[in-house]
Amino acid sequence: MSFTVPPLATTMVSMTPSTNEIAMANENDDDFTNDMDDVMGEDSDFDFTSSSSVSDNDEGYCMSFIGDAFSERKSYQVDFTVQSVKDLVASQTKEIDQVTSILGVSSKEAAALLRYYRWNKEKLFEGFMESSENVLRLAGVCVDNINNNNKQTLLFPHQLDADDLPFCCQICFDDDEDVMTAGALCGHRYCVDCYRYYLTQKINEEGNSQHIRCPHEKCTVHVDETTIQQVLAYGDQAIVNDGEVTIAKYRQLLNKAFVDDSDQLRWCPAPDCDYAVECQIPSTSLMTIVPTVQCACNNLFCFGCGQADHQPAVCSMVKSWAEKSKDDSKTAKWMMNNTKGCPKCTAIIEKNGGCNFMRCSKCHYSFCWVCLHSLTTSHHCNRFHGEDVSDSEDARQKNAHYLKRYLHYYERYHNHEKSAKLDQELYEKTELKMEEMQHRSDLSWIEVQFLKIAVDVAVECRTTLKWTYAFAYYLNRTNETTLFEDNQQDLELATEQLSALLEQPFDKEKWPMWRRDVLDKTAYVRSRREVLLGDTAKGLADSRWTFIELK
Repeated sequence: MSFTVPPLATTMVSMTPSTNEIAMANENDDDFTNDMDDVMGEDSDFDFTSSSSVSDNDEGYCMSFIGDAFSERKSYQVDFTVQSVKDLVASQTKEIDQVTSILGVSSKEAAALLRYYRWNKEKLFEGFMESSENVLRLAGVCVDNINNNNKQTLLFPHQLDADDLPFCCQICFDDDEDVMTAGALCGHRYCVDCYRYYLTQKINEEGNSQHIRCPHEKCTVHVDETTIQQVLAYGDQAIVNDGEVTIAKYRQLLNKAFVDDSDQLRWCPAPDCDYAVECQIPSTSLMTIVPTVQCACNNLFCFGCGQADHQPAVCSMVKSWAEKSKDDSKTAKWMMNNTKGCPKCTAIIEKNGGCNFMRCSKCHYSFCWVCLHSLTTSHHCNRFHGEDVSDSEDARQKNAHYLKRYLHYYERYHNHEKSAKLDQELYEKTELKMEEMQHRSDLSWIEVQFLKIAVDVAVECRTTLKWTYAFAYYLNRTNETTLFEDNQQDLELATEQLSALLEQPFDKEKWPMWRRDVLDKTAYVRSRREVLLGDTAKGLADSRWTFIELK
């Protein structure tokens, strides 16, 4: 079954994956500065600007990519904004104030209405105009007459009106005249200890924040934020301390619900990260865009599905590939071994580095680890050379062909995934090599930062190459496929060469030439990645690619 992607409906805005460890040379080291500029490129960094002044007391700050004055917009980049906790609270307050002003309701009522409608103001206004009282009731707002007792959260029994006496808590049946009572606008009052316990259970145990109803069995009124804070903050110091923890959890849950309810917001999936990312790419465009964003914590991920960056494969492709890889894992086990035989002398060779260009230590034969072919100028490891299967062939032959095709792409996908992990291990080795360079020469720490940047680029390109094979598996072969495979091959070759350079031992005498080679190759690899992603994204936008679903 084949399908064609629809035309791109949104405008792409510049965003380029960054490397934070950009070396800044001394003022007198002009050559080093120029070298690093060549590696990083003119617009290779995220340019973040704060939406509000940042102080030591600020919980966070909002950052948005503004690009290099938008001088160059790449087709695989999207516009996004990083939102801190402080920014999320400010956004909610702004929305509440707007609804309060337009509908003429209180801020408590506006908050309840927005949370009921999942912060969709259009639906809120439409429903409110049809029947304001009904909408308020559905949102948990008390619309009945409010007496003086209901306006205050905490009251002693002697402060209650005669109609509310004698008081007896309907949970613990405490009727002491000195017991503090608590209640929401609905008028149902309980002793403050029972009310506090009820709210604590709802927040800490059930994870509820937006729709905490009055404890009364048949009451549909929601307990507002002010009431919750006053009840949890009443008592001795130990109770107040516990209450502050619960209030913090309550606010955290409110922020979580705000982000979860929005189609334009997504939490950063990095562990212990409190930032959210705002992106205006609709879910309907995920067949034509891979909306890769970067959090303030430097985590790079797809806004569409929340997974790690998987450019150039679209989200549905990634999901399908993961399911297929899981289903076919038994068949593909043979390709997951750590050793292979030399194609010339059959000696067992173990791969312990990221580079896929191998040299047998026994017969000195040079070959590609992936396809086992000799390393020649005509080496094209990335292309699949299987022939098409006609409809007249039987199912068994078709299945054999499809399996062969899948194994071709899966092996290369898995190999780059493994190589990326091995290249990732270079970080520790890189730190040691950088220290070694300083000890054995007069180089400064800044002057060896290019090495870590090169490792970052190698790992980044491994990830991209990995997903190009998933993309290629689903890609229907056309005349345009050759260009994609050429770009894939160029990036693959350059990445292997960069990995090989990084694995070389430090030689002080060859240092200047080796450093120049690493800088040049890093810049070239980065540029080839941009070319591949740019052309692939443009093909998606122009409906140039068609894809197949293989069973």
